[in-house]
Amino acid sequence: MTQAAPFLLVIIVIALVLTAIAIAAGNKLARLKQLVRESWAQLDVALKRRYDLIPNLVEVCKAYAAHEMEVFERVVEARKKAIMVEGSAAKHLSSETALVASLNGMLAKVEAYPELKSNQNFLELQHELANTEDRIAAARRFYNANVRDYNTAQEQFPTSLFSSGHKLAEYFEIEDVQVRHVPPVVFERA
Repeated sequence: MTQAAPFLLVIIVIALVLTAIAIAAGNKLARLKQLVRESWAQLDVALKRRYDLIPNLVEVCKAYAAHEMEVFERVVEARKKAIMVEGSAAKHLSSETALVASLNGMLAKVEAYPELKSNQNFLELQHELANTEDRIAAARRFYNANVRDYNTAQEQFPTSLFSSGHKLAEYFEIEDVQVRHVPPVVFERA
């Protein structure tokens, strides 16, 4: 029985070490999953702020450009669709991309109305929208960083051994074609 005692002690130590590793890996994944949820909630707040600003901006623009109703209706419809989406980042992507495109289209039309561009209400709303877009960008970066950490933890050893119950989180990246195109450089001769 004396020879079996050291062997049994080694087995117990190995079991305790493996249990500690499993607990640490599970706790790490749980913590990172909560960070992803928290950062999504912050991104969601920033998106809702944008949704709340858009109707005011549209109303101010309508007063100056009533014949551009189709543009305004696209923005309102895109906003409605974006508000209705619930769930993961992937579900939000297409509606957010459509909303950003319609909003950019409306703001491009505004360029034709100098009196609107100088209206104090419009300028304040445009400033608030710019601040909100900055907040959304910061929240998106924070969310995507947490998604990266969570997904990386699931794929790294030894955590990968214990991540079978976890799904990879989805990044939130709005496809903006204009951002991906290189702007043309034109030199004017004097």
